[in-house]
Amino acid sequence: MATLPDKEKLVRNFNRCANWEEKYLYIIELGGVLPELSDSLHQPENTISGCQSQVWIVMEQGSDGKIQLLGDSDAAIVKGLIAVVFSLYRDLSAREIAEFDVRPWFEQLALTQHLTPSRSQGLEAMIRAIRHKAQTLS
Repeated sequence: MATLPDKEKLVRNFNRCANWEEKYLYIIELGGVLPELSDSLHQPENTISGCQSQVWIVMEQGSDGKIQLLGDSDAAIVKGLIAVVFSLYRDLSAREIAEFDVRPWFEQLALTQHLTPSRSQGLEAMIRAIRHKAQTLS
């Protein structure tokens, strides 16, 4: 199975897309790269509130201190947005995640101006939840 791109490759791939239709297809493709989230993890404690779609995110800390993120959604574009967020937080520790500002990266991807208000709010809810969980681990 393919892996998620790192931050720089994510930006390069987005910039290669000719238009927003291609970017949306790329976002959906990224969502398809996420490993399956087992049914046992589709629990209320892993649900992200503030998202119009159903979203589940699980955060685990590895023995090396790096955070592993697992996630799923019932909507293809939202699942792709989860993958984008996971790419930005890839290989970071809990403290690094808590301190990392994703907004400049979203600007480079031009995400915020092309998402519907409800998707933007859901994306913000995911970021807040991940950073909050990271703060409790750091």
